[in-house]
Amino acid sequence: MPPTTTAPYPSTTGVSTRILATLLPYHRTTDPAPAPPEAFPHQLRRIGAFVRAGAPVVFTLPGFPCKSPNPAKVLGHLPDEGERLSLRFLDALCARIGRIHPPGARVVVCSDGHVFGDLIGVPDARIDAYTDALRHELTRLDLTHLSVFDLRDVLGDLPYDARRAHVHARYAPPLEALREEVRADAGALALYRGITRFLVEDTAGWPGTRSALQRACRQRAYGVIQRSRAWGALIAEHFPDAVRLSIHPQPVGAPKLGLRLLDAPDAWTTPWHSAALRRADGTWTLLPRREAARSGRLVTRDGRPSHYEERDALSRR
Repeated sequence: MPPTTTAPYPSTTGVSTRILATLLPYHRTTDPAPAPPEAFPHQLRRIGAFVRAGAPVVFTLPGFPCKSPNPAKVLGHLPDEGERLSLRFLDALCARIGRIHPPGARVVVCSDGHVFGDLIGVPDARIDAYTDALRHELTRLDLTHLSVFDLRDVLGDLPYDARRAHVHARYAPPLEALREEVRADAGALALYRGITRFLVEDTAGWPGTRSALQRACRQRAYGVIQRSRAWGALIAEHFPDAVRLSIHPQPVGAPKLGLRLLDAPDAWTTPWHSAALRRADGTWTLLPRREAARSGRLVTRDGRPSHYEERDALSRR
C-alpha cells in the first residue's frame, strides 16, 4: 500500500497559487499593504482540494440582497448597471481561472435579502423581484459561470417570517456573545459600525430624533450581523467545500476573502447601495445616486434608469 500524505502535490500547489493570485488584485481589505498568496493558507487549502480532484473551483459569495430603500443612494428597486458590471466581473474571473485550471470555476451568488429584509425595511416582494431580475441577467448576459441561491431554495413555501425565524433559531450566534466579540475584536467592531452607518443612511421617514434613530440602528445592526452569521452557517452546510468570498473588507489570512466588485471611494460601498458612474476615461466607479447625478447624465436601459455617464470638462462649464 502506498504511503499516505496530506501534503498537496507540487503541481496542485502551483495551480492553486496561480488561481488565488488571480483574485488578490481585487482583495477587499482595510490592511494597508497587499499580501502574497502564501498569506492565505485557508483559501489555498480549499482551492487545492478542487484542483487535486480535477473539479471546478466553487466560490460562494453572500451578497446582492436588494437595493437600498434610500432613493438618494440608488436608482430604483431592481438591478442596474452596477449589478451587471459586478456579475460580468465575477464571470470573467471564473473564465480566467479556467485558463489556469481547465475544469474552471463557478460562483454561487448567495442572495441574502430575505434573511434580514425585516431589519432593513425592504418588503419581501421587492426582494423577490430583485433576485428574480438577477437570475434573468445571468441568462440574458450568458454568464454561465454564475448561479443564484437564496432563501427560497432552502425552506420551500414557508412564509418569509417563519423562514427567518427558523434560520435565526438554528444558526445565529447568541446576542451577548456577539456583543462581547464587538467589544473585543477590532474587525467585528468595524463591521458593526459599518452596518450601523448603512442602516442610518437607509432609513427614510424616521419620525423621531437623530439620536433615537442611531440608537435603533445600533440595535438592529446586531440583528443584521446575527442573521448574516446564520446565513453564512447555512451556506457552509449547503456548500461545505466552497471557497468563501465576502463583499465586506476582510483581513489577510481570514477564513473569508473580501472581494472588491467595482471601484469605489469607500471600501464598504456596494452596487446595491449606490449608482454606477462611467467616467470620461471609460472607467467605472460607484457613488451615491445624488453624487453621481451631480457628475453625469442619466442613462436608461430598457426603459429603466441604468447608470450615469460623466460629463466631459467642457460640458460641465
